[in-house]
Amino acid sequence: MKYNDLDLSDWKEIDINTDSLWLIQSRDKSGKHKNIYHGNFIPQIPNQLIRRYTKEQDTILEPFMGSGTTLFECENLNRKYIGFDINDEMIEYVNSSMKDNLLYTDYYIANCNSLDKNMVEENLQKAKENLKTNSVQFILMHPPYMDIVKFTDKKEDLSQISNIKEFVEQFKIVCQNVLEYLDKDRYFAIVIGDVYKNSEVLPLGFYVIDMIKRNFKTKLKGIIVKNIEGNRGKLGTQGGIWRYRALNSDYYIFKHEYIFVFKKEF
Repeated sequence: MKYNDLDLSDWKEIDINTDSLWLIQSRDKSGKHKNIYHGNFIPQIPNQLIRRYTKEQDTILEPFMGSGTTLFECENLNRKYIGFDINDEMIEYVNSSMKDNLLYTDYYIANCNSLDKNMVEENLQKAKENLKTNSVQFILMHPPYMDIVKFTDKKEDLSQISNIKEFVEQFKIVCQNVLEYLDKDRYFAIVIGDVYKNSEVLPLGFYVIDMIKRNFKTKLKGIIVKNIEGNRGKLGTQGGIWRYRALNSDYYIFKHEYIFVFKKEF
């Protein structure tokens, strides 16, 4: 079953990455994309996933909108978009970024706590009415990596959680709140990284996979490891101070994140 617009008659020329290792040289900074938000992900991730798993005019839902990276890709790729976030500044920023394009109106964004089932239900109902759509065809989730970056001081912000078990339980609630709106046999992706606390690696990504598989009827379709070579936070790791610190200790330098792709079967 095919859920995209890819023309396989010319499959050799399609620039969709089907490898499980993505080595990306630098962030796409074209159009509205700006690296102004610490913790946002690179546009190439939603671009690849949206083109692989959706068709034009399909609806993408994002419960952690951030600075609008996925929305801007949906605008470019002619997809409908629903985005939630609890960061007031980001809601204002994204609205400001979109105000000059009167031709693209297929989006709905809201200040919404994705942990609150009633808020999610209310906003999704409004979104479906505004966008004239009945359901969602793809969900992309890029939650905080626990409290590595604190995005707001709100108690419902997952970036306020320092305990891995509590984080996974709260993230499960978000998944419960949004996955019910995804069409059966369609796909969702989670972008997440591991964390380093108390002198050890906490494999947050693996905890998340385990939670999804235990609580939702899904098939895991891909574990993608991605690295941005030109990430300014990682520059100099081969010969700089971080390499010295690693050699002087017993750890390895984090240069990766995960993209988990699941197929919903309920």
